[in-house]
Amino acid sequence: MVILSIVLQSWLLFSMAFFGGSKIAGAKHQVELFDSIRLPQWFRIITGYVQIVGCVGLVIGYWYPVMIAWTGILIGIMMLVACLAHVRVNHSIGKMIPALLNLLIAIALVFLNADELSQLFG
Repeated sequence: MVILSIVLQSWLLFSMAFFGGSKIAGAKHQVELFDSIRLPQWFRIITGYVQIVGCVGLVIGYWYPVMIAWTGILIGIMMLVACLAHVRVNHSIGKMIPALLNLLIAIALVFLNADELSQLFG
């Protein structure tokens, strides 16, 4: 299970770095995406920085596994909101797949590292 967690953690790390970086850099596809879901461009920048914060949490999680669960919760909430934003404007499921896939990976990471959270609180 540890290897599965590391693989999913690494996938999510690279995904958040790519999408967060492209949002901050103002990549054309990100600007168009935020226009199509009717969100302001300043929200794109904030979202990009939150994704980079998620990257930092995932990197720290290699040494402190409890951070994986906390970061999974943060990214999971962000990806749930992204999915809802796509649904709100009636985007096809194809446009929602990256957010949905990252949501499922974040949920898996929370469950795979739930014992770390329980040790923190129990």
